[in-house]
Amino acid sequence: MKSHAFGYLLGLLIFVIGIPALMWLASGRMWSYVPDSPLQIIVAALFAVGGLALSIWSIVYMRLVGKGNPFDAYGHEVAPRTSRLMTSGPYRICRNPMLVGIYLYDAGILIWLWKALPLLIFLAEVILLTLQVRSEEKRLEQDFGQEYLDYKQRVGRYF
Repeated sequence: MKSHAFGYLLGLLIFVIGIPALMWLASGRMWSYVPDSPLQIIVAALFAVGGLALSIWSIVYMRLVGKGNPFDAYGHEVAPRTSRLMTSGPYRICRNPMLVGIYLYDAGILIWLWKALPLLIFLAEVILLTLQVRSEEKRLEQDFGQEYLDYKQRVGRYF
């Protein structure tokens, strides 16, 4: 469990706190900023809460059913790998529901802030994480072979 905790803590620090804080700083908005539009607040909150819920569901499902964590940092394992290929639960919707959840969460932050510079940070995150996903896909092909290739044919990377 100790090695799992490190991976989860790292994910929390980078994706739930770090990148959104960087987006907020880049926006130039005060930390206490609240949009004037109630619609903007509602849409931003729905994206952020929905994204976090999807990520948490995916993480819990991966831990309970897969007995591991998928998070590799560009080929460096930061938590034990899953013992089986995840194709059910949130993983039947897309191959990377944790990441889709983070993207939705960040989209909520972007809607809340409504500034251009945070969008550039988000785009950089998407590019870097897409490279990471491609690296993980190669590892999954090695770990699970034809089972993963079949899954990859049936289920999209993000949608």
